[in-house]
Amino acid sequence: MNERITEKLTILADAAKYDVSCSSSGGKRKNENKGLGNAEGMGICHSYTEDGRCVSLLKILLTNFCIYDCAYCITRKSNDIKRAAFTVQEVVDLTINFYRRNYIEGLFLSSGIFKDADYTMERLVRVAKKLRQEHKFNGYIHLKTIPGASEELIKEAGLYADRLSVNIELPSEQSLQQLAPEKNYSEILVPMGNIKEQLVQAKEERKIFKSAPIFAPAGQSTQLIVGASAENDQQILQLSDNLYKSYSLKRVYYSGYVPVSSDNRLPILTEPPIIRENRIYQADWLMRFYGFDVKEIVDDQHPNLDLEIDPKLSWALRNRHGFPVEMNTADYEMILRVPGIGVKSAKKIVSARRFAPLNFEHLRQMGVVLKRAKYFITCQAKSLQRQDFESQLIRQKILFGDRSVRSALLTQQLDLFRQVG
Repeated sequence: MNERITEKLTILADAAKYDVSCSSSGGKRKNENKGLGNAEGMGICHSYTEDGRCVSLLKILLTNFCIYDCAYCITRKSNDIKRAAFTVQEVVDLTINFYRRNYIEGLFLSSGIFKDADYTMERLVRVAKKLRQEHKFNGYIHLKTIPGASEELIKEAGLYADRLSVNIELPSEQSLQQLAPEKNYSEILVPMGNIKEQLVQAKEERKIFKSAPIFAPAGQSTQLIVGASAENDQQILQLSDNLYKSYSLKRVYYSGYVPVSSDNRLPILTEPPIIRENRIYQADWLMRFYGFDVKEIVDDQHPNLDLEIDPKLSWALRNRHGFPVEMNTADYEMILRVPGIGVKSAKKIVSARRFAPLNFEHLRQMGVVLKRAKYFITCQAKSLQRQDFESQLIRQKILFGDRSVRSALLTQQLDLFRQVG
């Protein structure tokens, strides 16, 4: 690799790290006709950074030149940074060479916007098309859809990419107008709607014709920046819930705002709000896999998630009237709502109790975290823990352990005795 390409790669890979939506789940592209790569099953091997970001794909920008001046973005046109741009062929060559060296299993390609949306999108599509048609590349490809690009280009992109994504970035039109005035929600939501329609149409066509072209088999996703604007967690999660229901998104990704540029419109942060980002991901997981409605997780009385405890535990402590749950008779949906019980454990419980009554040792072997669950469950009408503790005391016990709580209570009693004495 020559110095010029190495320098471009350094600049454009670093600029791409702020986009977190690069999961390959759902890709089913098979290797046929002795092609190169495979996105089927375990063909994509992910590794993750400490904060959960996927780094298994070649993740780059086509260019970090941009005509927009979004306050939160490192590539904003007013930023004094080193600029670079790949040619279409350079991205193709890098992908093939890195794949053959077993560095990557696919490509995540985004871009700043140079000239206009269609000009940029057309080059992204050409990269994917060359990989598929000229090199018979069957590995995973994720293309970012440029807001404002034509419907024809988006449709063509879906024929070659496994997943498409349109980043909505900010949780409200008001914040978008304040921090990214050249963008608007319409340019983002219209392409999302087009992609949804194409996904539905392609699925229906393949029911009739097996040879019908596949369109973005891993679906579409988007990204929301957390902490760059004033929206609370309730507003963020309500938007995500609407996106899932209205646009059939595969995933909404959340990125804690990274202070990358100085702008008086942005909040003063010393580091990204990683804990808040993590709690929002947990709440998102509850909505998608645990049957929770967004209004159960956040509401007007609790507009922000508790940063000290996870959203499921927080919900359970606010709804003690629904507990304890008897593990041998409760339905699957209620078992899922018990803190310390995940989807796999809940399925094991429902399956195993058909053959014999379950006890707490059985639950432990099934992966139930009894440290949390014991305050909310019974087995054969027996309990490992008193069920009449106040919610605040349960919270303290889970956070700090029984010994710490006992020590704190003894200290309080001694203080009272001293005051009386």
